[in-house]
Amino acid sequence: MTTITEPDTHHDALASVRRSRDRRPSRWLFTLLIGAIAIAINIPLLNAILVSMKPDGEIARNPIGLPQNATLDHYANVLYASGYDFPKFFVNSAAIAIGTVILVLVIAVPATYAIVRLGFGGRWIIDSASGLRLLPAIFFVVPFFILFSNLGLQDSIPGLILANTFLNLPLAIILLAAGLRDIPTEVEEAGSVDGAGIFRTLYSIVLPMLASTVVAVAVLVFIFSWNDYLFALVLSSSNATPVTLGASNFVTSTGIRWGDISAASFLSTLPPLLFAVFAQRYLVSGLSAGAVKG
Repeated sequence: MTTITEPDTHHDALASVRRSRDRRPSRWLFTLLIGAIAIAINIPLLNAILVSMKPDGEIARNPIGLPQNATLDHYANVLYASGYDFPKFFVNSAAIAIGTVILVLVIAVPATYAIVRLGFGGRWIIDSASGLRLLPAIFFVVPFFILFSNLGLQDSIPGLILANTFLNLPLAIILLAAGLRDIPTEVEEAGSVDGAGIFRTLYSIVLPMLASTVVAVAVLVFIFSWNDYLFALVLSSSNATPVTLGASNFVTSTGIRWGDISAASFLSTLPPLLFAVFAQRYLVSGLSAGAVKG
């Protein structure tokens, strides 16, 4: 006679608990390691915050460490001091970053759809975009300076928008192409059967399914455009000065005002930081598009 034994569920539960306990030390170690790396990476930002709250004399005596006599004078200088128009610099940065995001998405979304789904140009366009993104930005500075000087776009917000669009467009195409390949073509075929044309298929069917990748592209383009310093240094002088370049106004002939520079730097990091935090969920899902194939 054959005896059928029931699985020992109690033994399996105990084994599962033991395995979970065995993994706990490694998880704690991994968490501590990631925390240490995060702190090390953010040391410059943390030190800038501390320096921005120290009086000038204390900065000279103790540039590293907690402030003994905390003050907000440096923030008052940044926001209200004569000769430093921080609100204008802030508006310029916002206009440049938002304008670049809009222009990049307007160009990249239909261009990527034409490349990936309609076969326009072939695979070499994606490869060329990847290679173009690897080139250093300084490679394009002199040609842009000559071109914009002749076109009357020097020291203008539209000029900086065009320059940042050129720099960030390859990244947008690469990310959107990866996200688009994750969308099954059967969905688009069903829309075409119902009478949807190419543009309606793109904007009514594909674009909502590509929303997380689009948001990720928008966040990255916004951050890169906001943080741009090289193009702003070469292509602007006064009218289109962003906050990244405006902080250099505190380097004067009489010395470097480290407290004011730190306050300006910290204030300039808040918009992209908050933008990235609120869009973190879309940023992670958008950047992971195309990474895993089932």
